[in-house]
Amino acid sequence: MSQARGHSAGIVAGTPGDSDLRQALEPLLLEAGIEAPAEIRRRRSEYRTSFPLEELELKLADGTTLRLVFKRLDWQALTDEGRLAKPRFLHDPMREPAVYGSVLASAPPGPPRCYGSTIDPERDRHWLFIEWVDGRELFQVGDLGPWEAAARWLAAMHRRLAGELDRHRAAGRLLEHDRGHYLRWAERACRFAPAPGPPGSRAGSVDRLVARYEPAIEELAAMPKTVIHGEFYASNVLVGGDGTDLRVAAVDWELAAAAPGLVDLAALVSGGWGDEERAAIVSAYRSAVSPDGFSTRQLDLARLSLAIQWLGWAPPEWRPPSGQRHDWLGEALALAERLEL
Repeated sequence: MSQARGHSAGIVAGTPGDSDLRQALEPLLLEAGIEAPAEIRRRRSEYRTSFPLEELELKLADGTTLRLVFKRLDWQALTDEGRLAKPRFLHDPMREPAVYGSVLASAPPGPPRCYGSTIDPERDRHWLFIEWVDGRELFQVGDLGPWEAAARWLAAMHRRLAGELDRHRAAGRLLEHDRGHYLRWAERACRFAPAPGPPGSRAGSVDRLVARYEPAIEELAAMPKTVIHGEFYASNVLVGGDGTDLRVAAVDWELAAAAPGLVDLAALVSGGWGDEERAAIVSAYRSAVSPDGFSTRQLDLARLSLAIQWLGWAPPEWRPPSGQRHDWLGEALALAERLEL
């Protein structure tokens, strides 16, 4: 993940001890051709994610340093707020290690190198060790160039992985964006609607929106599928280097899925973009897929499905961090109007 800014507050409670960590990590390093480190330094990462992250600095016998990220993927590792914010039915602690270990080997270069995982369900131990990427989160970048580069990388990934989707679907334990998937989010959006505001007002708006959305589900379910990241927001994309050497490193593959690639593009262009800026990012993606690879309507449908998903993400008592708040209901209503649903 990205390099921590400032000093860590230390290792959070409940994390494994140094000996347990070393016992799990050393066989993985040996398999990668790396001798046991002379020293392992640990600190909590400041990168924001649902699951606990630590940055590891390994002092190797030859005097070099290797930096890794240690991620715990067990449900029990989440805080109470994290459990409230993350839908339980999406959780599979083996999905992200499987994606790193199998699927991303066929993707274009960019994502962090995976050094392996420790899977021990009986001990609630699902640990992932990946490269520490020294880069900036895309949302911190004001220049449109890296955003367009991220869109082109995304298109290349979608194009390359689509050809063997069935193999990746099984090997990566991918979620499936099918008709049931879209209906489930619509039902959750209705269930979580009655707050805040005057009684019934928000719930009524969501109910009317979902009624208009349901006919679009058939169109969404019929769209071509590939492997998607599932949360290709700017906070989950690190960029390093510059110019022709720019590296696009997508992280946090917990919700990787078999789905229309436009779902990822919709996430990338979500938020407060102006029309011209959004069009430039979409154009960069289109240029790396094919000029007639998708219609504006299909992208709007993907954007609408994303907004519905956010409306059904968590109970009303959960509040996203201030920097991640967005009027998803307003966006969904505008998209439904434009789509003439």
